[in-house]
Amino acid sequence: MRRSLGNGRAALSRRSLLRASAGSALAFGGIGALSACGIPPAGNTEGGVPAEDHSENEKSIAFSNWTEYMDVDDSGREHPTLDAFTGRTGIKVTYTEDINDNTEFFGKIKPQLAAGQDTGRDIVVLTDWLAARLIRLGWVQKLDPSHLPHAYANLSPQFRSPDWDPGRAYSYPWQGIAAVIAYNKKALDGVEVKTLSDLLDNPKLKGRVGLLTEMRDTMGLTLLDMDKDPEKFTADDYDAGIARLQKAVDKGQVRRFTGNDYTSDLSKGDFAACVAWAGDIVQLKADNPDIGFLIPDSGYMTSSDNLMIPNRARHKTNAERLIDYYFEPRPAAELAAYINFVCPVDGVKDELAKIDEDAANNPLILPDQAMQAKSRAFRSLSSEEETAFEAKFAKLTGA
Repeated sequence: MRRSLGNGRAALSRRSLLRASAGSALAFGGIGALSACGIPPAGNTEGGVPAEDHSENEKSIAFSNWTEYMDVDDSGREHPTLDAFTGRTGIKVTYTEDINDNTEFFGKIKPQLAAGQDTGRDIVVLTDWLAARLIRLGWVQKLDPSHLPHAYANLSPQFRSPDWDPGRAYSYPWQGIAAVIAYNKKALDGVEVKTLSDLLDNPKLKGRVGLLTEMRDTMGLTLLDMDKDPEKFTADDYDAGIARLQKAVDKGQVRRFTGNDYTSDLSKGDFAACVAWAGDIVQLKADNPDIGFLIPDSGYMTSSDNLMIPNRARHKTNAERLIDYYFEPRPAAELAAYINFVCPVDGVKDELAKIDEDAANNPLILPDQAMQAKSRAFRSLSSEEETAFEAKFAKLTGA
């Protein structure tokens, strides 16, 4: 079964909004915007605030996720992996697809979290930048490693220790999100593309190049192309990257910056090449054999959506059991076969091959060691950096 490119978490216009909207909020209001809502600025709060754990007596979990980010059966109503978890443990999962955008969802839960109240959710799935903010605010609970043996053992090395949660004390990745270079072979018509510089500089591609409105992915790939590390770059490095892209924009090399609508441009050949998200390319390539992708020698960008337990959640142990369950090879493979994002679980290839051999051999779903070694994450930003960097990028894109 194939997830939709037009709706839900797979509709990557969500992704163009999920960080950009937060960046806009910061750009226009900065930390003051949070303080005005009664939210203290992010500090170095250690650990969240647990509630009395009712897991032993209440066999339930409230799980909030993005739309179309879970396996479903042929009826479209049941979630086989969740049903299997309930069958094994007796724990009923109330699964709600109520996350459409990180900033919007943060607006839903921040009044309760700021007031030290239960949000009514035991697990939430948040993209790395917002996950980092909630950890800094002290609004999520520290996980108990003794309840997470599979998660600890099977977590892919590329996701093990993000700078915003070293050692994964407060989060585990639900799925990875890889930004790579995609191309339409027919539209390239023999033009060789190996690097982002080829997209930005080759006059044969003038007006046929697409870049993403997601700042961290576009700027991250640009920094890598300039031999700068997205995990360690300086403000001067960032400004040099902006200038690099501005030059390409000014000479008409870039057709436009896009959200998920690049999928149509790439399929039709309006884009000969573009920066793209791996989950889309898996689907587009299945429909159009001219669609391909490449990983530059300089590397590619990876972010993640992350499982977290909010403060005051009533069923922490149950939630940890569910998190650990999705790091077992079989349920992880079933999930990966359906949603086609980067699987953060090691050791699932054999199980995935039983379901979908093509998916098991697809490096966009299961990166091999060589590809993992090229993965880079965009470093955490201070509030001041976020404000300045997003403003500069918005000016570049015309947002």
